[in-house]
Amino acid sequence: MNNNQYCNAEFLLQKIQESDAVLVGAASGLSAADGKHFWYQDDNEFKRVFKSFRNKYGVRSAFDAFYYPYKTTNERWATIATLVHHLYESKAGQVYKDLKILLQDKPYHIMTTNQDFLFFQDFPADKISIIQGDWRYFQRKDYGQKDKIWDNRQMVDKMYASMEGGKTAIPDELIPRDPEDGTELMPWVRHPGFLEKSKYNEQYRMIRQFLDHWSGKKILFIELGVGRMTPMFIQEPFWQLTYQLPFAYYISINPKDALLPEALEDKGRAIHEGIAEVFRDAVKLKEEENQSKD
Repeated sequence: MNNNQYCNAEFLLQKIQESDAVLVGAASGLSAADGKHFWYQDDNEFKRVFKSFRNKYGVRSAFDAFYYPYKTTNERWATIATLVHHLYESKAGQVYKDLKILLQDKPYHIMTTNQDFLFFQDFPADKISIIQGDWRYFQRKDYGQKDKIWDNRQMVDKMYASMEGGKTAIPDELIPRDPEDGTELMPWVRHPGFLEKSKYNEQYRMIRQFLDHWSGKKILFIELGVGRMTPMFIQEPFWQLTYQLPFAYYISINPKDALLPEALEDKGRAIHEGIAEVFRDAVKLKEEENQSKD
């Protein structure tokens, strides 16, 4: 590792060790650091998973496929089923395991705008707040009419199975609907019509409870991979809380978009390095420390 990278990893580890508790805010840059580039890029993973849609519609990323103006609802649901099925089959990589090692000795909570539910493979559900929804759930299209979301695993499996042979549409009878009145469903992820009721409010209740308990202590805010499109969900609240809480400290890790406001110069650091590399080196340092104690 280069000297700057070593210093950043050492600094991160030191701040975690000095803290009483850690609140992590993770965005799309964390998924990218873990190698999940198919959301925005025409990489090999996208070409493999979305081969039929890529060939037929010319889409070049998962988001491109999701927002494509399909002529039929059946095609749109085929795309959603392909994406969600792939997410169910995906494995969280080393960056998640390294974060778990770094946090394992501290009380912590994770709030994330990522909807890919990878955190749930390595962290307890009661320590994760999904503030932008989650692809494992569906909600009604007329979101104001019923405060309910549905676990979608069985629905997705049936839709995906119906597309065997490279089909890009599902049959009418598999379009997800509310069993009570037949209203069509939609993914419970942030876009127009996103349901912000019981499940959504529960995510913020967990965050507030964590903050209420630790706000008078040394709380460390670690921001991971927040870009310039949606700073209002993690970055700006972290800045405000760090400024307001007397013993708080803020660290942002992002190779391109790590920012530190002037007001937080004495209470924070922006690390312009790759998340995976900083985590890897911090874990190595922690392991070396533990070995020296034995």
